[in-house]
Amino acid sequence: MLTRYLMLWALVLVAVAYAAIFHYMLTLTGSVRMDGVIGVMLGLYICSHPAANFLDLFLFSGRSAPTFASLWSALLWFAFNALVMAAGWLDIFIGATKLAASGP
Repeated sequence: MLTRYLMLWALVLVAVAYAAIFHYMLTLTGSVRMDGVIGVMLGLYICSHPAANFLDLFLFSGRSAPTFASLWSALLWFAFNALVMAAGWLDIFIGATKLAASGP
């Protein structure tokens, strides 16, 4: 369970770093289209981990799902996964905005 938390924290840090780059530098590669592709792909990768955690919990509750000591720990796990999902959506949004700004 600890490795899942560490992976999710690392993904949040990567998502925030990607968003901060565009806040301060406005470009990562020099190409708006490439910046957009990187953002969308990174966001999809970040969102895949909380989605997999939710699927493990709801579909495979007996085998690979985490066990929780209390209701509060389960709610915190859900909230943390939702936070990571929101960070991934933010990167997807930034990337899609860059792609739309690049034109056809």
